[in-house]
Amino acid sequence: MAAFGALAALVASGAATQLDQWAADHAMPLAGASSSPPTALESIVPLLHAPFHPIGVGVAVIVTLPGQVVFSLLLVAVAGWRLWTRGQVEAAVCLTAAWFVAVAVELVFRHTLTRQPLYRHGVHLIGFDSSWPSGHALRCTLVAAALATAWPRLRVPLAIWLAAVVVLLVVGGLHTPTDVVGGLLLATSAVAVAIAVERSGRLRRRAGLWLRRS
Repeated sequence: MAAFGALAALVASGAATQLDQWAADHAMPLAGASSSPPTALESIVPLLHAPFHPIGVGVAVIVTLPGQVVFSLLLVAVAGWRLWTRGQVEAAVCLTAAWFVAVAVELVFRHTLTRQPLYRHGVHLIGFDSSWPSGHALRCTLVAAALATAWPRLRVPLAIWLAAVVVLLVVGGLHTPTDVVGGLLLATSAVAVAIAVERSGRLRRRAGLWLRRS
């Protein structure tokens, strides 16, 4: 979590602007036209007004679709149900809670942290003003972690998919490198806390106390 906070400070202060501007100039060959940040409705409804031109942006949108708010919650819930039915109740609860807490933290930062303006060909890239951290990078990582826990055999393909998500978010012009790293760091912190709580046995002990009292 310390690394996430440090990166937030760098982005807010403008210390990371040079890196993101370089990426906007040289590392987004598939990017389409500049657009405004998605509305609340566009964030909730899958593929609503999603850009599919040029084709590279369309590919990025499809590959990162499991990181959309509704889809990601459903996938984490499916993984949680699988873990619950296998008797891994603590893992199911902790991973599901991690999704809600991490997404809440993301929303707070998205509405409070504004980076210095980025430009492409002299055009202000408005969508990047409040794009830190990347919600898609965050939620895709949480989905990958939950599914890999529920179905360990999927770990390799999930890792490959997540790597593709990271690359496409940048080259497709959907997020800057610091956006993506911020999302990854927040997700990693959330998963690490979830694992620590699960392994501590606190939930099991508290559930036992509640049952005895009732």
